[in-house]
Amino acid sequence: MKRRAFLTSAGVGVAASTLAAPAIAQTNPEIHWRCASSFPKSLDTIYGGGDYVAKRVAEMTDGKFQIRVFAGGEIVPGLQVLDAVRDNTVECGHSASYYYVGKDPTFAFDATMPFGFNARQQNAWMTHGGGLALMREFFKTHNVVQFPAGNTGTQMGGWYRKEIKTVDDLKGLKMRIAGLAGQVLAKLGAVPQQIAGGDIYPALEKGTIDAAEWIGPYDDEKLGFNKVAKYYYYPGWWEGGLQVSMYVNDKQWEGLPKHYKTIFEAACAEATGWMVGKYDVENMAALKRLVGGGAVLRPFPRDVMLACYQATFELYDEIAAQNANFKKIYEPWKKFRDDEYLWFRVAENTFDNFVYSAPAPKK
Repeated sequence: MKRRAFLTSAGVGVAASTLAAPAIAQTNPEIHWRCASSFPKSLDTIYGGGDYVAKRVAEMTDGKFQIRVFAGGEIVPGLQVLDAVRDNTVECGHSASYYYVGKDPTFAFDATMPFGFNARQQNAWMTHGGGLALMREFFKTHNVVQFPAGNTGTQMGGWYRKEIKTVDDLKGLKMRIAGLAGQVLAKLGAVPQQIAGGDIYPALEKGTIDAAEWIGPYDDEKLGFNKVAKYYYYPGWWEGGLQVSMYVNDKQWEGLPKHYKTIFEAACAEATGWMVGKYDVENMAALKRLVGGGAVLRPFPRDVMLACYQATFELYDEIAAQNANFKKIYEPWKKFRDDEYLWFRVAENTFDNFVYSAPAPKK
């Protein structure tokens, strides 16, 4: 009896194991995606955000879900990533949606708005303020599902061949600048140009443009802007906190197993914190090196900031009057902005202003 019982139980065990293996294989399929990035590989933080997502997805699926990231220009040009995802040329892309405001200015809400949110406020709007649902609805019309997957924090105001002392100094200024900020500056007489990251240096070196903004000291130093322009201005009022996103073709997304979807979303969320932290660590050391090397650090004059602020909200009203997509998001975005600004003035700003201006503690 014991021998028969053993054989019976063993047989059940063998049968179960032979059935279980295919079932597991079916729920954990091998999937290979290509991800087109808008950024050059040399920028290990903003480009690295895409690599971070790919690494975490592979780790959490035991290597079954592989994403290979390609730098801007390797599959498609950096400013054509959204089109590549929409058309299913690639399964996903890592980009900043304000590159696509020429298609529809509404794209800018997914990245950053001039005089809009800082990184924390953008995160709050996306995760708890209704922003993600609004953007998902908009991106659906482009066959894309978007996921916040990085943030640069507040950026610098860029590199200039001449000083910016008054609003008149913006007139005729040929500047590389992305998103709606270019339209704001155009209202003040500047000549904005959108150029991918890897192409900015030669344009500035040759004098094709007079000024250029990118992100901040860590990346700007890598791209060498300090070698061809002397004046370094701050703050980048057009990018209080640039959100970088992962864009996934909707049919590819629908085909993923549920737990792969969960893993992908978690990896994107992790990438946001990873990117903000890395820039916060690297930027200060790079700024010291740039200033030590001769860069002239300047704040934008207040009258220039005020003129840009006024022009920004005039532009928003003009776009909202003509674009229903933009208006649908702009109205709740602006309400959320007003509420967040009130809260940050009470605690965050008061704390920051004090500790940054306080004398060194007595020993």
